[in-house]
Amino acid sequence: MTDAARAAPSRQLVLASASPRRRELLARLGLVADAISAADIDETPQPREIPRVYAQRMAREKARAVQADNAFILAGDTVVACGRRILPKAEDEATARTCLALLSGRRHRVLSAVALKHPDGSLHERLSETIVRFKPLTAEEIDAYIASGDWDGKAGGYAIQGRAEGLIAWIQGSHSAVVGLPLFETRALLKAAGFPLG
Repeated sequence: MTDAARAAPSRQLVLASASPRRRELLARLGLVADAISAADIDETPQPREIPRVYAQRMAREKARAVQADNAFILAGDTVVACGRRILPKAEDEATARTCLALLSGRRHRVLSAVALKHPDGSLHERLSETIVRFKPLTAEEIDAYIASGDWDGKAGGYAIQGRAEGLIAWIQGSHSAVVGLPLFETRALLKAAGFPLG
């Protein structure tokens, strides 16, 4: 490799996530990942781990788990938190119902961490915190949302970009972070790293 090639910033970007939502959000920055490599890590929260720390740890570990030569590796993690409680990804109807009942009529936080591993191995990160409030949900509204299937695999049992948006009274913070990738923070990380942006 020539000295000029070493000095030139890498234009390769690997997304450490198989989430189609994160790919769609990245496209809003005018970026398409050169490769998708979903990180395979243990996502179990540690004992007494608070939501903010958990989200940041997950993003870091995902970025570090993916190996790619001379590429930037972008990873993210989104956590729905009710107080100090980390809500699970809803893998079944019972979990989704429990989450929705807990969130009904109250505020909760969505913590979306993003980590960028540079080609030299250094890692930088940012965190977005958004406050979301659901309207008080009736049993019929919960039933209808469960029937829609939008909850499947979603943190906290809902997807703001789907039918749940009609049940959310207000949000304070980043909408893209609740979907799954905080675009302001992501762009700032890439820009600070010298990654070419349009």
